[in-house]
Order: sequence, then C-alpha cells, then structure tokens
Amino acid sequence: MTAPNFDEMIDRVGTHSNKWDGMEERYGVSPQNGISMWVADMDFRPPACVQRAVESMAEHGVYGYWGGMEEYNAAIAWWMQTRHGWSVDPDWIFTTHGLVNGVAVSIEAYTDPGDAVVLMTPVYHAFARVTKAAGREVRECPLVRENGRYEMDFDAWDALMTGNEKMLILCSPHNPGGRVWTKAELEATAAFARKHGLILVSDEIHHDLVMPGQTHLPMSVACPDQPVVMMSATTKTFNIAGAHIGNVIISDPALRAKFAARMTALGISPNSFGIAMATAAYSPEGAEWVDALCAYLDGNRKVFDDGIAAIPGLAVMPLEATYLAWVDFAGTGMSPEEFTARVERDASIAANHGHTFGAGGETFLRFNLATPRARVEEAVSRLQAAFADLQ
Repeated sequence: MTAPNFDEMIDRVGTHSNKWDGMEERYGVSPQNGISMWVADMDFRPPACVQRAVESMAEHGVYGYWGGMEEYNAAIAWWMQTRHGWSVDPDWIFTTHGLVNGVAVSIEAYTDPGDAVVLMTPVYHAFARVTKAAGREVRECPLVRENGRYEMDFDAWDALMTGNEKMLILCSPHNPGGRVWTKAELEATAAFARKHGLILVSDEIHHDLVMPGQTHLPMSVACPDQPVVMMSATTKTFNIAGAHIGNVIISDPALRAKFAARMTALGISPNSFGIAMATAAYSPEGAEWVDALCAYLDGNRKVFDDGIAAIPGLAVMPLEATYLAWVDFAGTGMSPEEFTARVERDASIAANHGHTFGAGGETFLRFNLATPRARVEEAVSRLQAAFADLQ
C-alpha cells in the first residue's frame, strides 16, 4: 500500500459537503476563510481499495438492484474477528442506511410510543433527535467527571428510573467524551440494563478509531451472555459516510426476529455502492490504512491538546478514541454565548455546541481533528488569539 497523504489539503467547498458548505448558515462562519470542525467526517480520501471499488462499478456502467451479500458479510466477519476478536455469524447481520437509521429501526422494533429511552449524556445528539421524533421520551442519565474524564454513575441512575424505560443506547467508544469503556464498565452497563429490563443497543461506530495504547472491547465480547443490538459501520472508519451504510449485528434470536420484522415492514434494502465500498474497506489494505490514520490522528490530538493547554480556563478531555476533541470552557467564567462567539466570530471556527449533546454539555464545544495537521495548527493559533486576554 502506498502511504496515505493525510497532509494533503483537499478543497471540499462547493461539493455539497454538509461540513463545509453548511457551516455558514448554521454558525455564521464563511467557508472561504473559516475552519470547519463540526460534522464528524474527515477531510481525507478513503484508502485506494475503496476508490478502486467505486471506479470498477463506474467502469461497468450498469447500476441495477444488488444481489448476493455473501462477500460483504464475509468481509464484516473477517474484520470483526481479526480487528476486534469477535466471532460474527453472517446470519446475524442486517444492513441499514447508516447507524442513525439503525437506531431509529431499533426504537421502532423494541419500544412503543410513550416509552422512554435511556441516554448517558452528554452523548451523540442524533440519539435524542430520533427518539423524540418517534414519539418516545428521552431519559437523560448524566455522566460524571472524575479526573477530567467521564465515568458512569449507576447508583444515581437507578434513582432516575421510573419503570417506563424500555431501551438503553450505549455509545462505545463515547462521543463526544472520547472514552474507551473498560470491561468492568461494560459489564456494569449490561447489569444495569438487566436490572431495569432495558433492551441494550450498543452503537460502536467509532470502534476502529482508537488512540495508540487503547483497545476497544465490543459489548458482545465483554458480555457474551448479554442480549445486545450491536451497531458498527465502515462509514466513520474509512470516511465514506455519504454511502449511508451500517451494520446491525444481533446474535440473540428473539431480538433478531423483531428487528427483521421492522426492516421488512419499512422496506429497507442496501445501497450497492455502499456494499462495494464497505467490502473493499474491510480488507488487509484497509486495515493498514486505518493503522496509519490512527497514528496521524494521535499526532493531531497532541498538537491540539498542547495548544489548548496554553489557554487558561480551557480544558480538553483526554482523547482515548474518536477524532472529536471535547473542550470545556467553564474555567473562563464566560457564558456559552460569549465563548462561542469568540470561537465563531473571532477565530472563524465552526464547532459543535455542547448543549446539543444533552445535559452536561452546556459549557463545551466539540472540535473535529480529522483534517490535515496544518489546519489543526491554524485552528490552535486562532483559538489562542481569540482568548489572548486570558493568557
């Protein structure tokens, strides 16, 4: 494999990129001189094996209905076994239009209108969005901060349960906090779900994006006897989110039957380009690319962390996984409106607002570091200038 050039600046403006073309409307930051660090996709091309798969389809030139999932399912099983030590039966795999779609189908399959869904907040904002849109209630269970990182607080969460809760959605690794949950934490999560009669859904879309020295443990490996709806995807790992393809993997027969019934009722079938791209990505060449990517992201993390550390009042959570830096501005004494204005107006950086991730996120902004290092360095310089009066 030719070494990927993650330092290459690729102009995404005017390409229907939500991340770049949508930031001025949402944040008032022009793509002409601003830095987009909000939407969780990368400013990198995927590995060459993925590009070859797309080119092969284009060269053939006929784009009919897709048939035959054997190669795709085998690629998923190979990846999970070799990268995560998880043995997956191809019969357990469902293909959805991304994992937000997978979460939405799960809510429809396992809960009824008026039921509550448990979220460990702050957490990926789409969970609450699709839960509310489906007529379900969100039950926020706030994470606690210990030594600068998030921890679970099951004793406090027990007191929040009303009996109306039917599902728990776990984000593993955690977005936006960047935590890689330990085996003990995963076991405790499974025990909490059993205690309160909750269907456990584990969204593990960031499972390949771990920093050196960290190891992600799939919930089904940590707790093999726990019925769980497992979710994974190539889209985040290989920067092919536009393919809208995800894997929902369910070993438990009863859970699998309910999910299959909803998939059939909703008429969901796979996108042929997504199938081809994912099959190509889950390969030895794709694995080598991911290893290079994680090393590069770790370098970006160090640049960003060092830069934030030089600004009094700002604190970034230790990033164990994902490429999403979670920065707390509480120490500045500023209101969210004030520190956000400095980031957007003075630094011309678009970052996710913390309150959108639920309770506990109000004093934070989330910054996407999956971009060429020169851009991360520029963002750090701009942030230091925007808060220069604190230094």
